[in-house]
Amino acid sequence: MQEFDAIRPYSDEETGSAIKRLVNDPEFLDMIARFKSPTLARWAPGVLRLWIKRWLVKNFGRLTRVDDLQAKVSEYVGELVEHTTTRVTQSGLENLDKHTAHLFISNHRDIVFDPMVVNHLLFANGFNTTRIAIGDNLLANRVFAEMMRLNKSFVVRRNMTSPREMRDAYITLSGFINHSIDTNHSIWIAQREGRAKDGLDFTDPAIIKMFYMSKKKSGLDFAEAMNRLHIVPVSIAYEYDPCDADKARELETRARTGSYTKASGEDTEQIMKGLTGFKGHVHVHFGAPIADSPDNAKDLAARIDREMHANYHLHASNLVAHRQRGIHPDAHATPETVSDSVVTAETWSPAELEAAEAEMERRLDSCDEAIRPYLLDMYANPVATALQANDPDANTPGTDD
Repeated sequence: MQEFDAIRPYSDEETGSAIKRLVNDPEFLDMIARFKSPTLARWAPGVLRLWIKRWLVKNFGRLTRVDDLQAKVSEYVGELVEHTTTRVTQSGLENLDKHTAHLFISNHRDIVFDPMVVNHLLFANGFNTTRIAIGDNLLANRVFAEMMRLNKSFVVRRNMTSPREMRDAYITLSGFINHSIDTNHSIWIAQREGRAKDGLDFTDPAIIKMFYMSKKKSGLDFAEAMNRLHIVPVSIAYEYDPCDADKARELETRARTGSYTKASGEDTEQIMKGLTGFKGHVHVHFGAPIADSPDNAKDLAARIDREMHANYHLHASNLVAHRQRGIHPDAHATPETVSDSVVTAETWSPAELEAAEAEMERRLDSCDEAIRPYLLDMYANPVATALQANDPDANTPGTDD
């Protein structure tokens, strides 16, 4: 593993000392304090910081193994999930082997909650949790860097300027992912760089090509190398996105000005909002492992996308937004008819549709008028891609980022 030291998560040997660093880090203590008791954190930060430190030492101070830390953290993840969702459901896990490592390729809506809810469901159903791919932009925050490497996260480098530097980084990343699968460690990775803020979930073929880079010299052809990774397409569907207005504002700014510059601390703020904000019903679908990969990255990416879109759990919020954007004058697409061919985990009652319509109107009313079409799009687009996946003759929006 020494060749992967620059990107790998912490090992068992490093876990104890990393925990010790965190429980003595004032910034980490203040972050936990704001999370557990925002009011007390504002009025008596010193007292709360001391209490938080004692609580952390008592509950985590003696842990020295990654798996033990994961098991302990799972209790608190369960509480977080319970308090920020109405329920979390899954489909497809019955098709996976608990003793086989998988490469979970997931759509990406939330920075931290996406892999957290996948691991939460895996752990609750007797599977090993995954190693998590994170962008190096998140490592700018020292505390998050420590937390994430403790939480089995590994680093995906971004914004490289030299082609040689990019190639070397991708070969290392490819080698780490393949080594992890070969040694029975599952991987979670997003289907493309950055969140799909517009609700359009399409896999970047460059990520698929990266998986193969470290295997080219081995003599394996592309399809065989991909089959050995046991790729599982994953669809994560949120009834409501705590960051929807922020995403819509970014999309509108990009459309109007051609660019968007993140404010200092924006990633951290959205991580906290995504973790603590209300998400309603969250459903995760795990596809069957791909054992008959196409022989090229573009076709494999399209195969993954069809699986994701066809099995995306459409909520009443999606249906309502899909209908409403045909009414709003600035709608970006005309809705197709929602047919019985759309695969969903449940049907919608009139009461559910009425409640979703009221909630969507509330969210639209709280936004600036200019960003409302973008907010509708992020909820409506999964309906369009589900229709396309279940009926190839249907129209679907493009994949522009």
